[in-house]
Amino acid sequence: MAGRIGISHIVILLTLWLAATAHAAESGPVKLVVLGDSLAAGYGLDEADAFPNQLQRELIARGHRVEIANGGVSGDTSTGALTRLDWAIPEDTDLVIVELGANDALRGVDPTQTFDALRKIIKTLQGRSIKVLLAGMRAPPNMGADYEAEFNAIYSALARELDVPLYPFFLDGVAANPELNQADGIHPNATGVAEIVDRIRPVVEALVIELGANRSTVTQ
Repeated sequence: MAGRIGISHIVILLTLWLAATAHAAESGPVKLVVLGDSLAAGYGLDEADAFPNQLQRELIARGHRVEIANGGVSGDTSTGALTRLDWAIPEDTDLVIVELGANDALRGVDPTQTFDALRKIIKTLQGRSIKVLLAGMRAPPNMGADYEAEFNAIYSALARELDVPLYPFFLDGVAANPELNQADGIHPNATGVAEIVDRIRPVVEALVIELGANRSTVTQ
């Protein structure tokens, strides 16, 4: 009878509602953590200018639904980050950007120790089914050629062994550029962080898309 909704219509409406509900559940934000030191924490910067926040804004502006937590601790070493790993990375994390090693190099930590700590961090995250992007670091030249060569080789070796994507040098394009660093010559200023974001963003974005960040783009 006209004006009445038959059982078949109810079934169709229910099916559509269930599908919409399932899609909504699947389209939550991809959750990232930047596990790092002062370069992630945003030493000397306003919170909004720290690397995780600038990266999140850039990815959102490009149509991705992401939430990026700042897991940076100023002064942290790779071993220090390993000790706090369990509580620093929430259970629902999809991707961790591991940005560590600068303080190890500045303190002359044995590269073998740095390698082992980073390896344990990555393997622990992989064991939790969390994807990892390893951001490389370079030793300062005043540590000597032998130390520099051994330290700098850590990241590519880990990427090969553990099959993780590598961004070779976190400070690419920024290190040693006085216009992009604070007065200490070590920590990027807000413009320097923006440069880092601009360079690393394509790598992060590809991983976000792989993880399903494209579900965050509104589709008609």
